[in-house]
Amino acid sequence: MKSYSPLITLLLAYLIMIAIGQSIPGMWQPVMLVIFYIAIGQALNVFLGMTGYVNFGYVALLGVGAYGMGVALGYYNELGLIPTLILGFILAAILALLVSAIVGGIALRLRGAYFAIATIGVNEGIKYLIMGAKIWGGSEGIVLSGILRKSFGAETMRFLSTTFADAGVIVVAIATGVVTAYILNSRLGYALIALREDEEAAKVMGINVTKYKQIAFMISCVLAGLIGATAWTLKLTYVFPQDVFAINYTVEAIVIVMLGGAGTLLGPLVGGLIYALLKYYLAIAFPGLQLLILAPLLIVVILLFPEGVVGYIAKKARGTRLENFVR
Repeated sequence: MKSYSPLITLLLAYLIMIAIGQSIPGMWQPVMLVIFYIAIGQALNVFLGMTGYVNFGYVALLGVGAYGMGVALGYYNELGLIPTLILGFILAAILALLVSAIVGGIALRLRGAYFAIATIGVNEGIKYLIMGAKIWGGSEGIVLSGILRKSFGAETMRFLSTTFADAGVIVVAIATGVVTAYILNSRLGYALIALREDEEAAKVMGINVTKYKQIAFMISCVLAGLIGATAWTLKLTYVFPQDVFAINYTVEAIVIVMLGGAGTLLGPLVGGLIYALLKYYLAIAFPGLQLLILAPLLIVVILLFPEGVVGYIAKKARGTRLENFVR
């Protein structure tokens, strides 16, 4: 059970954030912004952190997950509220799984920078396919506010876009942490860490590196799809391809993982906290200049902690009582 001790730290951090959001007026939305960034970092960390492969097409999975929920709410709402929501989560997971299976089956045969280059155009390709072929509304997207109000009433619509959407993001974030902890302590995790450290040596040891990379890639993508379904579609009640496939979400997720510590359970938590709080409060203090100030600050943190903040803390905690809780 000691191997799962960092989960206590993770869950305690979520409880503290939720308590702060509920008890301090005006803090709920900043807290949810932090949890969103932690969640996207955790989902990417399952693949990037475990394998060392950079997936620049990550936002495409957030996008298809958002569309899965959008299609269910927009076209199948006559099924009733609960069946429609269940269908939305299923579609989000299936679409993310299909895209990851296709992209991973092709790109994961490449290594290192070649894989990263191969994934750069994935989100743009899916975006322009939807827009050009006029799939699910094409460039006009899916606007759900009127549909939800008409089908389920104004009160239900507000509940879905506030309480339910926020709860969904929190549940997905916690589930992602649990999945990460399980992978880190499973045969899958050991195989992924082995190939991350030396892929050729892992092959010599008999590890099917392509299979394990594909599994990690698909898990990461499904989790990303569920985040898109909750944090985007349910929260904003619309899906526009120009917005939901914006590559900045991929860049932000990569920064969060590297800041906190790639391949660690608590890395995305710390990285998400640092990134989201800096971005939010710099935007308030220095409107229009926040990105200019944020970039050098992040570079300084990464230079000071090349293994990530959690990697540094874990190294310092070795041999102490904190060792089992920081990983």
